[in-house]
Amino acid sequence: MTPSPLWTASAAATATTGRQTGDWSATGISIDTRSLESGDLFVALSGPNFDGHDFITGAFDSGAAAALVSDVGQNSLDGRPGLIVADTLDALRALAKAGRARTGAKIAAITGSVGKTGTKEALAHVLAPQGSASFSKSSLNNHWGVPLSLARMPADSDFGIFEIGMNHPGEIIPLVGMARPHVAVVTAIAPAHMEFFGSLEDIARAKAEIFTGLDGGIAIINRDTEHFDLLAQNALANGADRVISFGRSAEADMRLIECLSDATGNTVDAHWQGKPLNFRVGQPGVHWAYNSLAVLATVDVLEGDMEAAAAALASLPGLPGRGAVHVIPWGDGNIRLIDDSYNANPESMNAALKTLGHMPKDGGRRVAILGDMLELGDISEAAHASLDTQIAGNDIDTVFLTGREMTALATALPPAKLGGIADTVDGLLPIVLSGLQAGDIATVKASHGIGLSRIVKQLTDPAPVERAANGT
Repeated sequence: MTPSPLWTASAAATATTGRQTGDWSATGISIDTRSLESGDLFVALSGPNFDGHDFITGAFDSGAAAALVSDVGQNSLDGRPGLIVADTLDALRALAKAGRARTGAKIAAITGSVGKTGTKEALAHVLAPQGSASFSKSSLNNHWGVPLSLARMPADSDFGIFEIGMNHPGEIIPLVGMARPHVAVVTAIAPAHMEFFGSLEDIARAKAEIFTGLDGGIAIINRDTEHFDLLAQNALANGADRVISFGRSAEADMRLIECLSDATGNTVDAHWQGKPLNFRVGQPGVHWAYNSLAVLATVDVLEGDMEAAAAALASLPGLPGRGAVHVIPWGDGNIRLIDDSYNANPESMNAALKTLGHMPKDGGRRVAILGDMLELGDISEAAHASLDTQIAGNDIDTVFLTGREMTALATALPPAKLGGIADTVDGLLPIVLSGLQAGDIATVKASHGIGLSRIVKQLTDPAPVERAANGT
């Protein structure tokens, strides 16, 4: 069955005021030839270290239907189908606005210092059986990721679910202005990107920018954050019809009563506006219970089936880099690896260590493989050193560390707990390979820029397994 066109040449030209070459239609949009699918419109974005126009031939070789290029790069089309515009990023934003304008989908926008990707993925998971759900892939939440996600939304979508991130004040406003959500969610406020902010209150104010896109919509806010009042006031000042809260607080509309965590997930008892709600979340870690409260409140606001959504949370799959669990043959047994390598800040790091602490040892050890938390500014040394409290409190036996900032934690740890430390991921890899033992359960966690995902890849590839089995 041939996929329906996402964009025709004429519709894209109208949206962007661009000049089309050829009569084409595209079933998707890509900005990266490595992930481009046949039938995609390739958008040749340019940055300080690359020019997408250099990859246009590769895009067509991979099956692109057309390419969106700038005036200065139009010769790279070389007679092939495309769309010529003044600026390709501006054109992508224009496609996003047109894509949003042409759909009757109910739109949710999600931000927060932690939990936004997990909440977005869980919301997409539970809504998919209830209608056509278009959502941000991976962590496409920045100045080009949000417009790309909106431009990819089919006109006949029932739901649109978009993650919006920031690391500086003012970045959310233009992004949420394109999304124009019916519901805006703030998952949590935590000391992420503190290098660029003076205080947690400044972070809360920046996250509150998500409410500028509401026009009579609903705000859903974590009631347990100390900045709840600031966020709620901002939401109402920006035209929100009402504020819905979630959390453990007795004042929360969606209230967490009890969460029983185990190795495979959480059993949650909650109250929704005073009514009992009991369900299972199929991912380990108490933070998933909080995510689920925001998810179910959003489903209700979007007029979905909350009971069906709650049942669907039991089958929530693991997310690569965000808590996916791998069982890997190792020596004369197995190791279990929790891949939480995508990103980190103090709150998400603490959550990852608590999740590890809930895992049964099964005769082995609890192992933490940790790298730097970036962009913490003046609080960085203290934030890294203080992780020793969580390591002790969660009965973590051995810690492997990499990165300049992690030297503060290495100094704070009892020597017996330090399995090894290296300046780089490549330097840490052989230490980890030789240090892991059958029966261990290990968590991998760091900011994305550290690159700990390379250790996950090595551990889940056959070669390290074979080395471990052979004792080398």
